[in-house]
Amino acid sequence: MLLGHTDRVAVIGLGYVGLPLALHLAEKGCHVTGIDQDTQKIELLQQGSSYIPDVTDEELQAIKHFIPRHTDTAEELLKAADYIIVTVPTPIDEQDEPDLSAMIAATNYLCQYLQTGQTIIYESSTYPGTVEEVIEPIFTRHHFKAGEDYYLCYSPERIDPANKQYTLASIPKVISGQTDSSLAKIEQFYAKYFAEVVPVSSPKVAELAKLFENTQRLVNISLVNELDELCDRLDIDFFEALQAAATKPFGFTPYWPGPGIGGHCIPVDPIYLQWKFNQYGLSSQLVAAAREINDTMPQKIVKKVEAELGGEAGAILVVGLAYKRDVNDVRESPALTIFSELLQKGYQVDYHDPYVPTIILENKSYQSVPLTKEKLSQYQLTLLLTDHSNLDYKLLSKVENIIDTRHVLKTGK
Repeated sequence: MLLGHTDRVAVIGLGYVGLPLALHLAEKGCHVTGIDQDTQKIELLQQGSSYIPDVTDEELQAIKHFIPRHTDTAEELLKAADYIIVTVPTPIDEQDEPDLSAMIAATNYLCQYLQTGQTIIYESSTYPGTVEEVIEPIFTRHHFKAGEDYYLCYSPERIDPANKQYTLASIPKVISGQTDSSLAKIEQFYAKYFAEVVPVSSPKVAELAKLFENTQRLVNISLVNELDELCDRLDIDFFEALQAAATKPFGFTPYWPGPGIGGHCIPVDPIYLQWKFNQYGLSSQLVAAAREINDTMPQKIVKKVEAELGGEAGAILVVGLAYKRDVNDVRESPALTIFSELLQKGYQVDYHDPYVPTIILENKSYQSVPLTKEKLSQYQLTLLLTDHSNLDYKLLSKVENIIDTRHVLKTGK
């Protein structure tokens, strides 16, 4: 890298991971091109409008050296980039198998414009072996050799939307390279923009680390959901027991129960890990059990609603559709499953979510209703599913018939 050279970066995929990463690098002085195939996203960004809560319009408009471009118009800027970061989705398909179509498409797209000496970094969560077995062979078929023609790296994203304590720059960055020279390239680059980098020996290690992190969370959250149910039967205050256990200064991390786990990572990453187990004739009984517990949580909440209403039809207000507090992400959200099942059982259901103004369920469009004393009085039951920090908890605490799946009214958490 030439002395005084400004890093030129292209980020492919401007979702909950890619957009904050692109803006962070631009804020630190990089010249960043944000690339996405979603025309609506690009138009919003060009107008200075953000579509994720972690980035305000004012923050977006204040960033210099950030150019949003559609995939069809990014050729020259992509060719000029020193570093290209891929942050596209990696969901599961209908057969519960990894869907790498976006990663593969992005790689084929890159190969059209790849320039000698560019560093390619993948951040999408995936199973161990993806970079080596799927991604590198695509470059090889296009006659590019890792470590010579280009540098191939993997660094799993660790963004936690709405987390104000751990910022993008402060979270340690696990990094890896397919060759020693690739690892040197990503370490030289990311060390300038993140508080700590953690080099590992291969992309497979970094890929597994990401799945390990989220599978551990799935297992522990599933455990506390089971214990919460037991405490109901035993007339034990689960949160009192949890807070007592959390006073142990070593070997214990508190996890909180709820209506189920959502988002792109925790419900999906363990399936990627289980799939990899299966490729080698193995299986994880622990992951399978944790998934089953998580998958049954929405049905348990629906049964609580039926018991509360005595089996009678009634009007229900669902508070919160996003999978976690203070985000507008409804991917894999258990609240949507609960909402749909209540509709199928014949209940009249409305919802309030300050981050989700509209939603389509059962081929019908719903709009978020205001959370007021008058509005709340129209429902036989209020069902609190997502504990957004900007909800009127003083008002909710006065609701006579409410199921608080997050236990926030009782604990003040």
